[in-house]
Amino acid sequence: MNVDARITGFLKQQIGLEAASIGASAIERALRQRHAATALTGESYGRRLQDSGEERQALIEAVVVPETWFFRYPESFTALAGLARTQQAVLGRPLRLLSAPCASGEEPYSIAMALLDAGLAPSQFTIDAVDISPQLLARAETGCYGRNSFRGDVESFRSRYFQEGPDGFHLLPQVRERVRFRPANLMQAETLAADVPYDFVFCRNVLIYFDVPTQEAVLRTLITLLHHNGSLFVGPAEASLLSRQGLQPLGVPLSFAFRLPPDRPAAKAADPVPKPQRTRPSIAAPSLRPVVTPLKRPTVAPVTAVAPAEDALARIAALANAGQIKEALAACRAQLERQGPGAAIFYWFGLLHDTAGRQAEAMTYYRKALYLDPRHPETLAHLSALLASQGDAAGARRLQQRAARGGNS
Repeated sequence: MNVDARITGFLKQQIGLEAASIGASAIERALRQRHAATALTGESYGRRLQDSGEERQALIEAVVVPETWFFRYPESFTALAGLARTQQAVLGRPLRLLSAPCASGEEPYSIAMALLDAGLAPSQFTIDAVDISPQLLARAETGCYGRNSFRGDVESFRSRYFQEGPDGFHLLPQVRERVRFRPANLMQAETLAADVPYDFVFCRNVLIYFDVPTQEAVLRTLITLLHHNGSLFVGPAEASLLSRQGLQPLGVPLSFAFRLPPDRPAAKAADPVPKPQRTRPSIAAPSLRPVVTPLKRPTVAPVTAVAPAEDALARIAALANAGQIKEALAACRAQLERQGPGAAIFYWFGLLHDTAGRQAEAMTYYRKALYLDPRHPETLAHLSALLASQGDAAGARRLQQRAARGGNS
């Protein structure tokens, strides 16, 4: 199935999605799902999509697959706890925090648990959690989660803040009551407007799926929401985007936290996100959390060796997802020694250096991976994002087009 340009244009218009960032196959799967659900294909489905806001919403929900869990990148929450204690003592008022987009709620609830563990009283902070997916917001408000939402050292918090039931793990009211969920769209600055600025904003692993103009516009919106002494937390692959906008890293390793420089006030207003001409009214759309994530383990061909490649790569992925970057790099070096050069292992070297803010080393490893496997999809996606963050829009676009063609030059 070839993805119609009208479909990719629709997704770009509504949620800012650069189709090449998740690959044509993800969009094709979503279309097959909606074709089956509606018993329509081709022009018949196109007319349904054009005429039905409900179907437009359903297609976006099918494309967007949230990938999140509690305390993802734990160093971010450790940094938040220390900063929040200091800031609350200085300000002497309740702290305001924002999670955008919040998906199914794991992130804002992690923020609440981190602050409670830091010794803040429930009355000393409020958390707004926004998303544009009614389905995800409804799920988040239930506060009930399955085992996939718990990874790493779960016993450090699950036994204290959850009660296990037949349908999953239920958050205690003391956590749920600290989070207020509401609909909002990162592509529409007016839906995020706040009367009082936020002390901490979390916007992680979403900017990498936008093109450069959209990234910059969304960042301007987020800066508008930020208190002049506030902090903005992003995902590992997005740190360089903030540096280009003049924000300063806090210097806490692996926290991916930034703040405005002392001589730069928060923005007064955000320019609108650039959009193509519209022929249809605007519709609500869900959060952009595609299934492709910076720490997803790449698929590799089976290799016969002393240590099975799949097992070694799975261990590297687990270490990386737990934020243990040094250990993951050590595992990469050991695997390289055992197996020899390979696209998958060079991809992981690149991603781990990228995560640690060492972009030059990351680019070298990404290019080694593509030398060995020009079709390696994760490398194409991440090298494209890195080039875009450094201002090389043409190079990023070439890699995106290459990924859309299946990696062929």
